[in-house]
Amino acid sequence: MPRKAPSQEELEKRKIISVNAENVSDVTSTDYPGHWPGEDHAWDLDFFRSNLRIEFHQNDPLLASFSLIGVDASIANAFRRIMIADIPTLAVETVFINNNTSVIQDEVLSHRLGLIPFRGSREGLDKFLKWWKRPADGADPNNSYFDYNTVKLSLHVECTFNDDAAPGETDPTRLYHNAHVYARDIVYEPIGRQDRYFSGPDAIAPVHPDILIAKLRPGQVIDLSMHMHKGVGSDHAKFSPVATASYRLLPTIDILSPIVGADAEKFARCFPPGVIALEKVTRAEAAQRGTGYEGREGEPKAVVRDAMRDTVSRECLRHDEFRGKVKLGRRRDHFIYQVESTGQWESDAIFLEAVAHLKEKAMRLEQQVVNMVR
Repeated sequence: MPRKAPSQEELEKRKIISVNAENVSDVTSTDYPGHWPGEDHAWDLDFFRSNLRIEFHQNDPLLASFSLIGVDASIANAFRRIMIADIPTLAVETVFINNNTSVIQDEVLSHRLGLIPFRGSREGLDKFLKWWKRPADGADPNNSYFDYNTVKLSLHVECTFNDDAAPGETDPTRLYHNAHVYARDIVYEPIGRQDRYFSGPDAIAPVHPDILIAKLRPGQVIDLSMHMHKGVGSDHAKFSPVATASYRLLPTIDILSPIVGADAEKFARCFPPGVIALEKVTRAEAAQRGTGYEGREGEPKAVVRDAMRDTVSRECLRHDEFRGKVKLGRRRDHFIYQVESTGQWESDAIFLEAVAHLKEKAMRLEQQVVNMVR
């Protein structure tokens, strides 16, 4: 016979991973069929919809922080991996060096150029530019470069003396012209129909124009051209749309018995600023028996203000005076994401694109399973 359905308190308890002084326990997911005898945990769309939530904490073009609540760790990690490795961007793939007399070797210079993030029209990047295919051995490579799969850039900088420099000047940027080569010195050269999509404020340009590429001295020259192609992070990190894409589980802090006075102040110092607050014991609390606040009116007591700020250092568990008074944990279905865009995609759009990619992967898998059964 099926046993009695678990209470809401029991269900919430199952979602907590216990963080102990020496180990972490209750790490196994429990929302699968057969894990709890007599309980049906088969996946249900309506139940999933009612529990799924997304809460944004910060949403800037280059940085987003949000909570994804109500999913399994496998799904949360799939989104993270897709954001890093599967969302396409543009990056320098081929560098044609005509002249490089700087102190930076050709291959190092090419690598630095490949890591510079570029921005451009979202419509042009998504709908106009297609994948570039490497030509077959023996084929003419010029027949593989078109306006819809290749973006051309050039960089021509020569360092010369500044005749107007003040006597005794020692700053190279004032002594010479073009002593420093920056990303803003790269010139976009539209070909074919590209000017329809990439012009004016939507032209392809470095996200951060002040990225230092090289330092030159009089007589040194960098003269080269570049081809940019679409790629994904699984091929090379330069194509990844994110600088970082990570998540962590929501920390939980339960104060089991009152922590008052000097102990409360010490307890607050065990956590990052803003996690624990100190409040004064009220007269009503001090008058109640059995609360632990008897006769402590006006003294500071420790309360949890914002557990999300906690880094789960477990510092409080090292002190004997807090033993048995606090319980630390993490919520297994609450993932706090931090997504830092390199600039070609807006940070929140990266996550939405990851959702679309996962949906497409699931549809392809479904079709493959159907074909296999047939």
